Amino acid sequence: MNVRKVMVAICGVTSIATGGLSAAQASGVFMSEEWAGQICQQWNQSEALTTGLAGDTWVANMTDKGYKVIQLYRDECGPETRVELHIKPQDGKAICTYGGPVKAKSISEDSDYVMHATDEHWQCMGEGRFGCGAMGSMMSGELKFEGPKMEAASVIDPFNAFLELTGGVGGSMQCPSTKVAAGH
Repeated sequence: MNVRKVMVAICGVTSIATGGLSAAQASGVFMSEEWAGQICQQWNQSEALTTGLAGDTWVANMTDKGYKVIQLYRDECGPETRVELHIKPQDGKAICTYGGPVKAKSISEDSDYVMHATDEHWQCMGEGRFGCGAMGSMMSGELKFEGPKMEAASVIDPFNAFLELTGGVGGSMQCPSTKVAAGH
C-alpha cells in the first residue's frame, strides 16, 4: 500500500468532514464559548487588530465599563447563542482581555457591537472572498450589526482582518449548546 496515497485520502476525508478547515481549526464548535476564547488569543497575535485599532479613537471609544464589547452569533443558531469579546487599551494597543459567554448586562450602541450573519456568509467573510469584506457585507446587509457603523467604516482594514480571523479559527458547524443567560 502506498503511504502517500493513504495520507492524501485521509486528508481529503478530513477536509470534507471539516468543511475544508484544518484539524486544529475544526476543533470545537464555530462561535462557541471556547471558540471565543481562541478568537481572543488570535486577536492579540494580529498586528492589524492590536495596532490598527489602538490609539485615541476606536479602542478609546468605550463606556465606563473600561472595555468595548463585541458580541457575535450565527443566524442559524439564534441570538441566545451569542459569545462576547472584551477589547481594551493596554500598553498602547487594542488588546482582547476576554472571550467567552456573554457577561455584559448591556451594550452601548455608541461603542459596542453585536454582529450576526448566516453560516454561509460567516464562511465567506472568514475566507476573505471577493464581495465578502467588511464594507460589502455591511452594505449588502449580509453582515447585520448593531453599533457605531461610521466608527466601523473608519477602521475598515482592521475590520476586514477581524472577519478573516473568524474563519481562521473555524470549528464544526453544529450550534453551540450554551445559551445566553436571561438579562444579558
